[in-house]
Amino acid sequence: MFNFLKPSPDAVDKVPKDKIESTYRRKQLGVLLATCFSYLSYYIIRLIFTTEQKPIMKEYGFSLGQIGLILSTFGIGYGIAKLFMGALSDKSNTKRFLAFGLYMSCLFNAFLAFTRNFYVILFLMLLIAVTQAMGAPACQREISLWFSKTHRGVMYAIWSSAHNAGAFACVAAIQLATFLFSGSLTAVFLTASVISAIIATLMLFINSERPETEGLPNIADYSGQIELTESGKSTSQELSSQSLWQIFVHDILMNKVVWAVTLTSMSIYLVRYGIMSWIPSYLPTKGFSVDWAKWLVGIFELSAVPGVIIMGTISDLLKGRRALVCFACVIGMIICLFTYFTSSSHAVIVTVLFIMGSLIYAPLTLVGLMVNEAVPKYAVGLSTGFMGFFQYVFGETAATALIGHLVDKYGWGASAITIYTASALAVCLLIYLLFKERHILRMEEKANNK
Repeated sequence: MFNFLKPSPDAVDKVPKDKIESTYRRKQLGVLLATCFSYLSYYIIRLIFTTEQKPIMKEYGFSLGQIGLILSTFGIGYGIAKLFMGALSDKSNTKRFLAFGLYMSCLFNAFLAFTRNFYVILFLMLLIAVTQAMGAPACQREISLWFSKTHRGVMYAIWSSAHNAGAFACVAAIQLATFLFSGSLTAVFLTASVISAIIATLMLFINSERPETEGLPNIADYSGQIELTESGKSTSQELSSQSLWQIFVHDILMNKVVWAVTLTSMSIYLVRYGIMSWIPSYLPTKGFSVDWAKWLVGIFELSAVPGVIIMGTISDLLKGRRALVCFACVIGMIICLFTYFTSSSHAVIVTVLFIMGSLIYAPLTLVGLMVNEAVPKYAVGLSTGFMGFFQYVFGETAATALIGHLVDKYGWGASAITIYTASALAVCLLIYLLFKERHILRMEEKANNK
């Protein structure tokens, strides 16, 4: 790892006791803003190609299958890279790690502006996938280090909603570039890179690494709350001398909750990308204009923000019952999916997309938090990467390359069947997690009452 990405030592000078609370609150606000706006910018870069798939197909002469292959290349590259980047983020200076990944994403995205070669684009999308994989693990690690379980649900939901806002910001950036530069695809890629790089620089100045590097006590000592894994192990340790392999085996592979949450997330990711990635191509078959369908990608994402935050808050009010909230959302999601695929009314389809955004992204947000809470804090990034590997290598790939192939061969009905199957798997896994969650919360209650 580059020296500038290595973790900083604990501060020698400690914050005076009478200033700890005010300093903590100020630093927490900076961390929340920095992770939110940085991750928003990651998504501006990530969704450019997805949102512009119709103009790219028309101008570059690419087929729907080629677009699906490019999107799946990103998904596979991102999933594999996220596993390694997650592990590295646990042993890094997270605020620099976060900014560096965004800078590199901006650079490779800018290169996309100057080529129409299919294979060069595939390679650049792979490089973008690797650098994009640095974002979520760093953000999730920071949220876990700076916020206690009592408030982590809502804070995590606020951060996670940044990617929904990022999708809308991506569409806005595209429309701005289209208006200013007469529809130039080159300008679209460059505009997104410039905007994201500026945001990355600003957020680097207000972000913080770990509480100890700021002269503050860690969040477990500050909050006085004990958090446990399934085996009853405390999660408070932030750094570990164990090798990455030892952590991976003992805290990830041998953790049944991590496996169940990961497979749940993979299933819902297939639903997420099975809907979002194909809105620009599917909705025109229902009579929507191409431009209106493009805006609905952003609207689908942005409409989820309040719902995700509300569900995160509810999970805090239910004392960490994340699986219960996820289960309720997935049942509602299945009802919306049936309506989305069967209705011919534009008003009904748009309404369902608004509602479905929250019902898909709320459980996706909460399972991300659940996998982080299932491991010690020194393994938060690795747990994020492990889950991301399954989300993208299997979930998103099935939602892009597989669905693209099935639609080419059998029509959009095959897409619906694939998404229904993934939804049913998520329901089964969440039933298992409901019981595991109850057991862990009982152990924590006993430990905190001693």
